[in-house]
Amino acid sequence: MKKVLTCVGTRPNIIKITQLHHFLANRSDIEYKVLHTGQHFDYNMSAVFFQELGLKEPDIFLNAVGKSSDEVVGDITIKFREFLESYRPDLIIVPGDVNSSYVCALVASELNISVAHIESGLRSFDLTMPEEVNRIAIDKMAQLCFVTEQSGLDNLENEKKHQEAIYFVGNTMIDTLVAEKDAIAQSNIRSKLNLKNGEYVLLTFHRPMNVDFEEQLTVVCELIRKLSELTIIAFPIHPRTLKQLHHFNLYDELSNENIVKTEPLGYLDFMKLATDSSLIVTDSGGIQEESTYLNVPCLTVRPNTERPVTITEGTNELIELDIDKLVSKVESILGGKYKKGAVPKYWDGKSSEKIANHIINYLQQ
Repeated sequence: MKKVLTCVGTRPNIIKITQLHHFLANRSDIEYKVLHTGQHFDYNMSAVFFQELGLKEPDIFLNAVGKSSDEVVGDITIKFREFLESYRPDLIIVPGDVNSSYVCALVASELNISVAHIESGLRSFDLTMPEEVNRIAIDKMAQLCFVTEQSGLDNLENEKKHQEAIYFVGNTMIDTLVAEKDAIAQSNIRSKLNLKNGEYVLLTFHRPMNVDFEEQLTVVCELIRKLSELTIIAFPIHPRTLKQLHHFNLYDELSNENIVKTEPLGYLDFMKLATDSSLIVTDSGGIQEESTYLNVPCLTVRPNTERPVTITEGTNELIELDIDKLVSKVESILGGKYKKGAVPKYWDGKSSEKIANHIINYLQQ
């Protein structure tokens, strides 16, 4: 029996594996396990996702600890290596570009264990982003590269990745969105927050470039206040952002009745807010893809994106953190002037099944 281990550490990574889990966990010829590094594991940031998406608890929990990201990475490295000394899988699967994925891929590669990378080939071409460094490194190590969009194919080809390692399968985040469509529709989060369908902007900020420096975070707060003069703002606050708002004494700057602040939400509630919003303003990665599938306008407050298909085909637009430009753009979108998008190729809810089949074929070689 072949052993397959999927390694996750953050909320987006859990979303990317839900349907793959269904295709691999019940096979008689595969022992399938899920490992959580503990990179993010407060209830709403990870645990609730396993519960509401029908996944069993992780088989292995490394419980990584540290006062800084470097310390957490070091702890994951030590604990994952120790784990692999007693349990040796034939293949590990890592989704996305977070530190957990990079570290698990690196340790496995050093021990000559095959690596499969979900969401392979994405590039922002911005090496100041830790995620970009992680993406490139994981793809170098991976024997199986599962690609979400055409740019991923192009990038891997330009980097001289062997063609036999590359599979254009589509987007597993969209698989989860398709599978949970009915459950999302039944969420009562709007009524809890007193939000009306299509009458609010969903806003998220958590990137270090936007929240870790007082000057930038002050601009973000002023932007939110300005936007709240136009419409209701639904603002689920990421733990990192909340910490910095308090650290810089800015939290109380966001106290008015048009700014609806919440703690981090579970997947179903968050996607309900995204589905019913008039517009999404974010610096996130995955929501660019989800908004494209949902055909909801999205303004990504970043200088670049590793998901260009959301711009060339979808509803996403890049915009700098400039209050006047953002307010003007939001006014235009709320007035009905925004780009119309299309769903990219293979974003059809069937990507996880394709990945499972490719993995089975690889293990049978």
